[in-house]
Amino acid sequence: MAQILICWLGATDLKASSENEKVGLGPIAQAVIERTYDEIVLISNYGKDRSSKYIKWLHEKTPAKITAHYESLSSPTNFGEIYQTASRLVSDKISEYASSVSLTFHLSPGTPAMAAVWIILSKTRFPAELIESSREHGVRTASIPFDISAEFIPDLLRGPDKRLEKLAAGLPPEAPEFENIIHKSRIMSRVITKARHIAPRSVPVLIEGETGTGKELLARAIHEASPRKSKPFLAVNCGAIPSELIESELFGHEKGAFTGADKQKPGYFEASDTGTLFLDEIGELPMSAQAKILRALQEKEITRLGATQTIKFDVRIIAATNRNLIDEVAANHFRSDLFYRIVVAVLKLPPLRERPGDVSLLIDRLLDQINKESVDEPGYKYKKISASAKNLMLQHVWPGNVRELQNTLRRAAIWSVGPTIDTQDIREAILPMIHTNTDNLLNRPLGKDFNLSELMEILAQHYLKRALDEANGNKSKATELVGLPSYQTFSNWLKKYHII
Repeated sequence: MAQILICWLGATDLKASSENEKVGLGPIAQAVIERTYDEIVLISNYGKDRSSKYIKWLHEKTPAKITAHYESLSSPTNFGEIYQTASRLVSDKISEYASSVSLTFHLSPGTPAMAAVWIILSKTRFPAELIESSREHGVRTASIPFDISAEFIPDLLRGPDKRLEKLAAGLPPEAPEFENIIHKSRIMSRVITKARHIAPRSVPVLIEGETGTGKELLARAIHEASPRKSKPFLAVNCGAIPSELIESELFGHEKGAFTGADKQKPGYFEASDTGTLFLDEIGELPMSAQAKILRALQEKEITRLGATQTIKFDVRIIAATNRNLIDEVAANHFRSDLFYRIVVAVLKLPPLRERPGDVSLLIDRLLDQINKESVDEPGYKYKKISASAKNLMLQHVWPGNVRELQNTLRRAAIWSVGPTIDTQDIREAILPMIHTNTDNLLNRPLGKDFNLSELMEILAQHYLKRALDEANGNKSKATELVGLPSYQTFSNWLKKYHII
């Protein structure tokens, strides 16, 4: 695992390279002499000429690789610019090493604003060791005795999106129908903006997105914001209807049409007349059913099973799928003519891992909802969540998206004994990640699907959790059980592998 030191280049460091005895070695040189790093990443807003002289001087103090990034700041105290620069460079470095990296942020070089941003990043997005150095006390790990619950990308750091502003210019000032779709990220704002634009029209809509992203919630909001809002909204899970019943469920049947048809029954198309029909998981429909739906949409009429007379209908279709329908068409699993019939407007709901800033907002709103729903349950106590538990949730990738997030909070609220949900409650409530076969780790075939970083994470999580369990949560004892050199290293590994 690569040991990486990342810091701003400070004025004291520049003075030190000029052999200024009053300042000594400076914070950075002092750190790289006393501790070992594989790479030192310097961020400088002093310009290349001044910085390159320092880098040449620093090379004489350490064999480590030194990488310099020259950034122009409007002010060395501009929090927004500092945050954006630091988070971008740290993200790039993690990607470069394929996540197999142990980070250290140096607080001493640079301005207080720069140090504050390092603390925020280490406590939220990028678990890292924080160090500080001085001539009197040398280099030491900085103790930050509190937790921060901060958004991944704070609002104040987001620049205005001109394209989105232009797109939204023709919208009504308020859209209360979309208030239940909790978001603040730009990617979700674009989706909601598009949804608001197409809501007043009767064109078909296709909503794509992974399971649990809220496709039905968005479909209902579109219906409520449309002229059909006072008419029926029917949701049909196409994947849950047995193949032999699809035609009856969608188009209805007459009494005696088949065994068990003891009375006349209207289908979903007829029942949602003048309203909206939401065909969820439309990609699960067999080809025969697709052909009949296509004909119904083309002719705007259906015929009940066992009947001869056609019935006209006026329905807006909103379809949804967790598949890529273009790929399904290419594989001859979905009719191309039906595909082009329903894709007049396409909305792609992003997974939760691509919605920076939304998770924290969702946690607050969903926990509030859980508290309100549970207020009358015997023995239930109003719950709040600790900052450290919230940060643990912020670090999770949420493969089940919003639905998994909501269910995890619900489990944690039920299992927590006191009024505050802590990290242990969340850790126990999060379901294990679904991996491919985790046995036989040493004999996996190399090639296309091999991922060394993933295997290392599986192995580390397994033994770190075992150590914590066997030590009854005592980190010092757990450190000895897994043979790590120090309590601090053990804590860093817990953060790195998303255990705390």
